[in-house]
This record gives sequence, structure tokens and C-alpha cells, in this order.
Amino acid sequence: MALAELGAVVLDCPDPRALAGFYAEVLGGTVEGDDDWVDLRTPGGQTLAFQAAPGHVAPEWPAPDRSQQFHLDLSVPDLDAAEKGVLALGAKVLDAGDGSRSYRVYADPAGHPFCLCAC
Repeated sequence: MALAELGAVVLDCPDPRALAGFYAEVLGGTVEGDDDWVDLRTPGGQTLAFQAAPGHVAPEWPAPDRSQQFHLDLSVPDLDAAEKGVLALGAKVLDAGDGSRSYRVYADPAGHPFCLCAC
């Protein structure tokens, strides 16, 4: 029997509302909350939360001395279309690979790494 249930994944960032808006465009869902804490309630029922972190320093990928700490894997049916969409929303390519892999690595507008993964 589990001792707990996952409530939310929380990302520190300089502007919670802006980053929640980025992920709302990528994942769908509704944005709720104030300036210091914003929740994105996704259509699948998961909550992705964003917390104001003054002095936030974005992780670097790959960099052993500035660990990414975690990343999100986002499943997509079409890597090329999803890449075009996230770049238009302000994501940055970290590692697009050589075309033979089933994933590509990006950073969100606050610098958190995430992967688009072919499903």
C-alpha cells in the first residue's frame, strides 16, 4: 500500500504565470493561482505547478557542475510538428539529435530541460 499520492510536480522559476502559460500551450489545461504560485491543471488530471524563485538560476544541460535536477518527458505523435510548436512558444533546442533518436531535448523559457518523445 502506498504511503502517499503524487500531488504535483513543482518548477521554480522567475515568472510563474508566464511559465505556466508556456506549458498550458504545450499540454493544454487551465492556469490558476496568484503571482507566487500558479497551477496548471492538465486535461489528464495531473497538476504542474510553478513557484516564484527570486534569483532563480536555470540548470544547464548537459553540465555536471550545474545539474538539470530533473526533466519532463512529453509524449508527442509528431516530433517535427511538436518541435515547431514549442520553439514558437519560446523553447530553446538543447539537443535535437541526428534524426535517428525517438526524442529531442529542449529548455523551456525559464531554462528547465524537457524532452519531446515520439509515442
